[in-house]
Amino acid sequence: MRILFITETIPYPPISGNKIRTYNLLRRIARRHEVWLATLLDKPDEVRGVSHMEEFCCGVEVAVRRLRRPLAHVPGLFRYAVAGKPLELKFEHCEELAHRIRDLAHAVDFDIVQIEHSSTALYLETLPPSSHRKHILDFHNVVFDQLDRLFRIERRPVTKARVAIHRAMMRRWEPHYAERFDRCIAVSDVDRQLLIRANPRLQVDVVPNGVDSQIYRPLGDGNTSPDLLFIGTMSYSPCADAAVYFCREVLPRIWRAMDNVELWIVGRDPPPEVMRLSGDRVHVTGRVADVVPYYARTKVCVVPLRAGGGTRLKILEAMALGRPVVSTTMGCEGLDVVNGRHILIADSPETLAEMTLRLLTDRALCRRLTTNARELVVTHYDWDLIANRLMQIYDDITKSLDGPL
Repeated sequence: MRILFITETIPYPPISGNKIRTYNLLRRIARRHEVWLATLLDKPDEVRGVSHMEEFCCGVEVAVRRLRRPLAHVPGLFRYAVAGKPLELKFEHCEELAHRIRDLAHAVDFDIVQIEHSSTALYLETLPPSSHRKHILDFHNVVFDQLDRLFRIERRPVTKARVAIHRAMMRRWEPHYAERFDRCIAVSDVDRQLLIRANPRLQVDVVPNGVDSQIYRPLGDGNTSPDLLFIGTMSYSPCADAAVYFCREVLPRIWRAMDNVELWIVGRDPPPEVMRLSGDRVHVTGRVADVVPYYARTKVCVVPLRAGGGTRLKILEAMALGRPVVSTTMGCEGLDVVNGRHILIADSPETLAEMTLRLLTDRALCRRLTTNARELVVTHYDWDLIANRLMQIYDDITKSLDGPL
């Protein structure tokens, strides 16, 4: 098959959840099919990732996202409002990339076009008509639900108002525009049910997030100090909120029982409120070249998220690497984990502190959780298995192209 992936950002290097998912699926699909990529570069220096993607893609079309003055968006925003499109999507759209997609689709007769993220879905309109091409929309998360959770924790009045407007528009537009696609993909059954409740006419399959269990192998005990680790893209406001929440509400309770516990907050572009957390026992690293050394030096991974969507790849990484995890219910939502078997789940500051302390002191519990978690990852969440599931969907939706047997 000839397959075109359209993404909101180049997936290499795979340093965030969205990029990790797209990169691992695309690379494996390219082993069996002809794959092209059309994508945006946030910065000109990201062009270094293009040559890497060209190693296994038949072609890579890129455009650089350009910042424009706010007034320059006014005519486009008016057109979006008249058409009932969420206004925020205007800032995501790049006309140069749209032209490149259109030219590429005229030159190559694609069997499948897969668009990553509903915020990128409008590129569907740039594709020329085709009698046989199938279209897939991959929901890395359900944006209207993600915005609903973000609204509940946002404290800045102007930002909260903007989130509220975008949430209302996405709730009307997102599940109905998705009906234009032949198939939708969700990363969990939770997200699948959200989409179907919003629009019962959608056909939605679940293709979960994953981890490369051959690369991410158990690390062993390593460092003996009782350090904690929280990994996430800190420019993503739910991650920043989780870091601040854990440091203010949970860590003091842990320190009352074990004052030598240190926390490592690892992730790119931490905002000022996260940077201010840094001190003698809290370390804010910013972007790092490799996260594995931080898993190796810490005992317990914490995922204290109170907002967000999709599923957490960092939990899967921790389980593959043999590190026990304490998470909120929202933090591990959508993963097929059982509290007390694969992970510990707690939602209040008191229970988060209690569960973290249990893992820092109970080696038998840690061994049991990490053994079960590793088995779950290998049998259900390895990228090879997940890519095969996605390619089966390709076979299902294109089988009509071959005509009667």
